[in-house]
Amino acid sequence: MKAMILAAGVGSRLDPLTRHIPKPMVPIVNRPVMEHIIELLAKHGIKDIMVNLYYLANQIEEYFGDGSKWGVNIQYSKEDRLWGDAGSVKRCEDFFDDTFLVVGGDDMADIDITRMIRLHKEKKALATIALSLVDDPSEYGIALLNERGRITRFLEKPRGEVIFSNTANTGVYVFEPQVLELIPRGVAYGFVNNVFPMLLEHRTRFYGYLTSSYWRDVGNLKQYQQTHYDVLDGRVSIKIHHKEIRKYVWIADGVEIDPSADIGYPVLIGRNCRIEKGARLLEYSVLGEGCVIEEGATVKQSILWPGACVMQNTMLERCVVGTGCRVKSNAAVFDGVIVDPGGR
Repeated sequence: MKAMILAAGVGSRLDPLTRHIPKPMVPIVNRPVMEHIIELLAKHGIKDIMVNLYYLANQIEEYFGDGSKWGVNIQYSKEDRLWGDAGSVKRCEDFFDDTFLVVGGDDMADIDITRMIRLHKEKKALATIALSLVDDPSEYGIALLNERGRITRFLEKPRGEVIFSNTANTGVYVFEPQVLELIPRGVAYGFVNNVFPMLLEHRTRFYGYLTSSYWRDVGNLKQYQQTHYDVLDGRVSIKIHHKEIRKYVWIADGVEIDPSADIGYPVLIGRNCRIEKGARLLEYSVLGEGCVIEEGATVKQSILWPGACVMQNTMLERCVVGTGCRVKSNAAVFDGVIVDPGGR
């Protein structure tokens, strides 16, 4: 079975973090979010993967290459403009010769793909979408299912009185190749706004797979931070590539921690970090490779990208610090995003 990862978007809702890095490369516990998706696909035996690229495409291609490091085969579809998710899949229709999967490159999920595909085949579905229960349906596409799991109504980002369900579209789809016949060539086209209404109108075999597995769109700063907290809490079944030296404390190789430093939990510390005398690294914090927490500094509920430095006697809480940034001494920063405007 083959899959397509959608990785062309600009990621404007995560600005300024995505000014110099594509959204699928944004790190979640020190690995690009798309890497977690590739590991999920490989876990479920999906080895042939197409990735569409547009914004800062070279960063994605250079990192993942042919996919052999993850035991998969990756090909790329480079786009000259944004074609929409369905339009992007249509451009790759020669790649698909049987039932296939589509997933966003900026989602964090541990959905049981094998089970979803099994349901799709049992129902002889033309299309199946994974659905998750959410508290605020207004931010998502929502679906209404009948007693057999067939989708009878679908609405994108409903408002007020039109909210009829709290089952949200996760953007994980299983399709038969015949779906591609509904997508015109050479135009921007979307699954939600174009294809799904047609599936309903034509009364095709269009099903929902309701899952209690973890899923989150890493779409904005709040969601990005919450995804980290969820991973550190063990709510997501993903591979963490650092050693858990004690419960909820992961530390990679080459880390220097002064004996007087205070290390809380849950925290994750990347390779070659340094935590100096009297520094405090407190709950729900993640340090990328080569970060420095200087003497007397406090970091809490914050995510530091590689090479970031929190200088002496500085307090950082609920912040994201970009690659190579230095947060100056004797400052207190709350609920902030600190990035290098030069894109280092």
